[in-house]
Amino acid sequence: MKKHNNYRDTFCLRLKQARLSKGFSQKMLGIAAGIDEFVASTRINRYEKGVHEVDIETAQRLAEVLCVPLAYFYTVDDDLAELVLRFSTLSPEEKERVLGLINHEK
Repeated sequence: MKKHNNYRDTFCLRLKQARLSKGFSQKMLGIAAGIDEFVASTRINRYEKGVHEVDIETAQRLAEVLCVPLAYFYTVDDDLAELVLRFSTLSPEEKERVLGLINHEK
C-alpha cells in the first residue's frame, strides 16, 4: 500500500495515469474538458508536472472526461484509489453488497 508525499503530487500522478489509460493526448484531454485548444496541451502538461495547481471545477471536468471519480485524483493511498475506481463502476446492487460487507451486514 503505497502512499504519495502530498495531494499535489498525487493529483499529478493520477491525472497522467487516467489520461494514458483512456488513450488521450494532453491536447485531446484539455479540449474535451473545455480548455481552449491553443493552450490545452500546455495546461494539461503543467497540471501533470505540478507547475500549476488545478482548480476544483476543472478537476471535476477532467474527472468526468476521464470517467473517474473526482476523489480518485486526491486519494493518496494507491489501494484506496484503486478501490474508488472499481467501486465507481459497480451497479447499485453491487455497491450495496460491497458496503454491506464493509459494514459487516448480512
